[in-house]
Amino acid sequence: MSGLDAAERRLADHVARQADEHPPIELGTVDYTMARPGLVADRFGPVLTYMSRVELEVERNVLELNAVLPDPPEIDRHFYADVWLPQETQHGVILDKLQTLIGLPAAEPDLTTVSFKLRLLGALGRIGAVQDVSRMLYYLTGMATERSAVLAYSDLHGGLLRLGERAIAKTVIAPIRRQEPGHFAYYQIAARGLWGQLGSWQKWLVRTLRRKTFAPVGVGNDHQRIHFGTVMRKLGVATGDDSAVARYAEQVARIEYELLWAHRNGLRVPTYVADAFHRALEAAVEQPKLESAENAS
Repeated sequence: MSGLDAAERRLADHVARQADEHPPIELGTVDYTMARPGLVADRFGPVLTYMSRVELEVERNVLELNAVLPDPPEIDRHFYADVWLPQETQHGVILDKLQTLIGLPAAEPDLTTVSFKLRLLGALGRIGAVQDVSRMLYYLTGMATERSAVLAYSDLHGGLLRLGERAIAKTVIAPIRRQEPGHFAYYQIAARGLWGQLGSWQKWLVRTLRRKTFAPVGVGNDHQRIHFGTVMRKLGVATGDDSAVARYAEQVARIEYELLWAHRNGLRVPTYVADAFHRALEAAVEQPKLESAENAS
């Protein structure tokens, strides 16, 4: 068996295990009992609102993948359409119900918009070498997204336990958190396998596009950037110490750094990742000040 065949078999085995061991969470297993729903809304409302939207928008993410990857490996299509999509959609449904139970509006996800830039990239992707660049960007984005999710759900789980809300911590957040590492592992296996196959110009293009297009998960406009910064504050990622954000960025982008940038000396995190998190945090801090100034004028 060749090295390529071995990598493909490893991915196929991993996806099969994910499908078998981690089916979509059944609503009947969820206990929404809460002692102080108002306090949950006050402490973690923005977090639940953001995460439910992002989880539900995987339906649009699949449309984007279909546009960007006109002829993907069958294992990729099977993973994102048959395993990842049902799991993540159910996460969104469960979180959305939780946020309505604590008195917040239901999520309003964008399920249909596929940008012109992605459609253009997909058109270029009909050239196999270009599609490999798009695949690498997909894996990198997937790793950052899933690692961010694991960190966020871990912080949210701990925060809810500290509030005494054991039911939703154990039957909502913990089962969701348990499914995310398997997604991360898929992207990591795929990324390591593909990176070694790319030519020099493809690696240069991946680095360039990644540097210019990186955004935190779920951030596509200024409002979402502010909301993400608010989530960072609510989860205690931002403590007023720049090193805390740097440590968070390093955890999110560790494998990305190893693959794309380890040949360079310097910080152990891509600058564009840390900068994106800092911009989100700064936007969240400045927004109340701008609103106060507008109200005073």
